[in-house]
Amino acid sequence: MPNEHAHDHGHAGHSHASGASNLRLAFFFNLAFTLIEIAGGLWTNSLAVLSDAFHDMGDVLVLGAAWYLSHLAVRGRDGKYSYGYGRYGMLGGWLTSLVLAIGALVLMGFTLSKINDVHAPHANGMILLAVFGLAMNGFAAWKLHGGSSLNERGAFLHLMEDVLGWAAVLVGAIIIRFTGLGIVDPLLSIAINLYVLYNAVGTLRKGTGILMQRLPEGFDENAVTEALRALPHVVGSHDQHAWTLDGEYIVLTVHLEVDTLDATERSTVTNSARRILKGRGVHHATIELELPQDECALQHH
Repeated sequence: MPNEHAHDHGHAGHSHASGASNLRLAFFFNLAFTLIEIAGGLWTNSLAVLSDAFHDMGDVLVLGAAWYLSHLAVRGRDGKYSYGYGRYGMLGGWLTSLVLAIGALVLMGFTLSKINDVHAPHANGMILLAVFGLAMNGFAAWKLHGGSSLNERGAFLHLMEDVLGWAAVLVGAIIIRFTGLGIVDPLLSIAINLYVLYNAVGTLRKGTGILMQRLPEGFDENAVTEALRALPHVVGSHDQHAWTLDGEYIVLTVHLEVDTLDATERSTVTNSARRILKGRGVHHATIELELPQDECALQHH
């Protein structure tokens, strides 16, 4: 008896094109400001400003990737990528996080080596840069606020991190200005790099899980199995696999053993299984029906 497959072909890809202009604007804003920030960090002799410049450079990479992918994702699936290009967005974020994690460690090592040196940053210059940074990043974040695509939401969160970073630099600069405690600057630099490292490692762990096809976060595989096996005419199941393409789009395959050869009943099982899976967040399901006595080579793997 030939196997029957049920596919959910509704994957039209994430809609990124609408936010392309906002992402482009945010990218160029951040690129220009990162260059200004590097110059400002050298001018003010501030390790904290230079550390935040490195953080902003990472965000420029994220925004550039998001802008590019907002166009790439429009292609959807093709002859080379049958699931579309969604995973490229996750891969871009993973690589950027790797760069940020390595850079944060290098900058922390450099800062720690200088922490006992006499350090006198230009506090007034730091305050001017911090106010400018808050205004620039705040404007870019406002332009992306309420964006509908995953790229826009992710970029918005990165920009909000920048706003918080500049708020910290502003507070530190004010403390230095009125107390003369230059050590606040390297300590602030270490704090910024620890924050960047923490977030980068979290993204790396999540991205690695996606690349290794770990079960999607929050996906209860046992509950799905029980729900499918509770369907009428279903007497067993095996070879159930679930993974996510990009952290959002969930794919599942499963073999269901049924006790009927009736075409209508088998179709009902397939449609019911698809509804159950859709209700549990599965976007693309492949369901294969078998008789209990059928020999399935995959069952023993």
